[in-house]
Amino acid sequence: MSELNWHDAAIREALQVYFIMGSNNCLKDPMDVLKEAIEGGITLFQFREKGTGALKGDAMFELAYRMRELCRRHSVPFIVNDDVELAIAIDADGVHVGQEDEGAAAVRERIGNKLLGVSAYNIAEAEAAIRSGADYIGVGPLFTTQTKEDAKAASGLQVLSEMRENEIRIPIVGIGGITAANAGQVIRAGADGVSFITAISHAESPTAAARELRQAVQAVRGTSGYNM
Repeated sequence: MSELNWHDAAIREALQVYFIMGSNNCLKDPMDVLKEAIEGGITLFQFREKGTGALKGDAMFELAYRMRELCRRHSVPFIVNDDVELAIAIDADGVHVGQEDEGAAAVRERIGNKLLGVSAYNIAEAEAAIRSGADYIGVGPLFTTQTKEDAKAASGLQVLSEMRENEIRIPIVGIGGITAANAGQVIRAGADGVSFITAISHAESPTAAARELRQAVQAVRGTSGYNM
């Protein structure tokens, strides 16, 4: 079983440089992309094998297991998008669900004290996620993104400020269209960290991209960062 202790401060640290990826998001071997991203300093990895060209069945399971093993060797938390059965089968560190996935309260019952993230587009969804037992929320898409085939319209950074002004104190990771150029704005608006897909997975050097993103976040957070 995973031994990670998910207290509030640890979650905020882990959310800093949050890399999301599936095999169909990569321009080269996904294991190489993840390895390079870890070398660059990502602080959490979410396995999201969805959309056109995504792996299924045994192939998906094998990739997820290999990625989890790689993350565990480097003390990077590994969570699974939506697929609770897969997360339990490979002993992932947690699960992230969207508004159209299995209900957060039901997921919490199934995964026990593993990390639970829930996507939230507005204050009402954030409050519902908290009531359902979420450990953190993913807020966005903050900027326009083409990576997710079913992405909603961009909300802009104001939603983060509004959540914090309305006493939403749960850890938050910003999602959607985030780059090294705008990552600092996301942190200033109230997020604890930022998440990326193609900013790292399509980079010529995932290591350099991850390092640049981490530096952009920490320049605003004023922290030495998550201890790998």
